[in-house]
Amino acid sequence: QVHLVESGGGLVQAGGSLRLSCEASGRTFSNYAMGWFRQTPGKEREIVVAINTSGGSTYYAGAVKGRFTVSRDNAKNTVYLQMNSLKPEDTAVYYCAAGRLFPLLQKAGYDYWGQGTQVTVSS
Repeated sequence: QVHLVESGGGLVQAGGSLRLSCEASGRTFSNYAMGWFRQTPGKEREIVVAINTSGGSTYYAGAVKGRFTVSRDNAKNTVYLQMNSLKPEDTAVYYCAAGRLFPLLQKAGYDYWGQGTQVTVSS
């Protein structure tokens, strides 16, 4: 079992930045690829970024490429999502997830999920 806890969400103006963190506990964090998803009411949860076990390979959805950066610190059991140049359309609940394969672009491939953190970008 892997327990994931996200933090760092909040309210920010358009053009601003936020850094989300996801801390893992339980099984060996470095054995899991990680993903960040986001979801808005009435819509499917969608992949934002993914990162492999070592952090050497990443995936970015087109909507966030060039603005968001994913990284991980296996010594701290934490994955990060640096979000810059935020737009109102980035408003969503952001979830981190752990899975065994990379890249995992569908939510069905992930084994463990955090509770989510709200990100609201005002115009």
